[in-house]
Amino acid sequence: MSDQKKLVVHEDWVVVILGGLIILLTLTGIVLTVPAFNWKTTDELSSAVLSAGNLQIILIQFLFVLVISALGALLTGKSIVGNLKTFPIVYALTIIALLLAGNAQVKALNLEAVIFSLAIGLAIGNFLKLPEWLKSSLSTELYVKIGLVLLGTSVIFSDILKAGSLGLIQALVVVLSVWYFAFWLCKKLKVDDELTMMISSAVSICGVSAAIATSGAIKGDPKKLSYVISMVLITAIPMMIFMPYIAAYFNFPQAVTGAWLGGSIDTTGAVVASGTLVGEEALKISTIVKFSQNVLLGIAAFAISVYWTYTKHPAGKDKASKPTLKVIWERFPKFVIGFIGASLLFSFFVSPEANAAIKGSLKNLQGLWFALAFTSIGLETNFKDLFGKNSKKPFYAFLIAQGFNVIITLIIAFLLFNKTTV
Repeated sequence: MSDQKKLVVHEDWVVVILGGLIILLTLTGIVLTVPAFNWKTTDELSSAVLSAGNLQIILIQFLFVLVISALGALLTGKSIVGNLKTFPIVYALTIIALLLAGNAQVKALNLEAVIFSLAIGLAIGNFLKLPEWLKSSLSTELYVKIGLVLLGTSVIFSDILKAGSLGLIQALVVVLSVWYFAFWLCKKLKVDDELTMMISSAVSICGVSAAIATSGAIKGDPKKLSYVISMVLITAIPMMIFMPYIAAYFNFPQAVTGAWLGGSIDTTGAVVASGTLVGEEALKISTIVKFSQNVLLGIAAFAISVYWTYTKHPAGKDKASKPTLKVIWERFPKFVIGFIGASLLFSFFVSPEANAAIKGSLKNLQGLWFALAFTSIGLETNFKDLFGKNSKKPFYAFLIAQGFNVIITLIIAFLLFNKTTV
């Protein structure tokens, strides 16, 4: 029966509810012990990481996040049975990624768990035929956004006030310049109108969320939306991995690097993952810059809806309904409210002593949700989508526009953040 339910609560509101619930439970004393994943030798792996005590901690953590995930499925109208079958698989693969990332030699290379969870998911998703029930039960965006709400607990409000205005300035300049360039390029390459709008928004604003919002605003073809999302996810992988190392090689300041990552990488989870490779300051600024772009999503979707209505639906019986200000609120990413709420709570209402007692547990859960999300991304991403018969021009357009985005964002990041510290 649950498979037949329609969406009960918007996913972004569910994220706010679930993130808030995790924080509330933690503040009221349900503080999960952080599992140990660090090891140097196989003896240390078996005696510490795979010990009965640590496995018990991992099991308790699994039961906790399983309940949260199942509650998310219930609130969004997804199949709870499907969730209970799929989530343990995703969790087990993520634990393997955490084990690999916990090796001392891997840590020396500064490789995060999300890279391994993504690689494991991609290997399985592209070389094995996954059952449809598993694919349909994946909740990638839900996991990413829960992690982002929890990230708000570590970003104090003064940080947002200090860098937020610069982040908004960068977002405005980047979104406008990159969107127009991508739109112009797609037209030059004769990419169809629906793909043009989705590619332009995905590259310039916030990746998957922007593509989804734009598709909704223009009532786009779901297959085209899936194609754009595949491009976003696949190009985010090398950017997430290599951009931090490029910044380190050229000794970019952390603030500049964070602004560059936040403005260039399309998926919010990948921004967070790459920011963690650089440092705490880069992570905070990259998140603030990305959220500044996310805030523009509703306005952009409204403008696109207006443009599409008046250029593609002339007056007559096929005329689309006029867009209203309600669209802005409908397209606004509600999980940002959860992030800001968590930041306000821990900035002004949670004492430093209480924060110190629960900080490790919340940070561990934050990282776990991100790792779960990237395992899911890998499982649902198929490289074949990029090399189909009719996909070359849109793919080239996306890559060129993304290259332009990387260059222009780096220039703006240096102009605005070169002397900024958070």
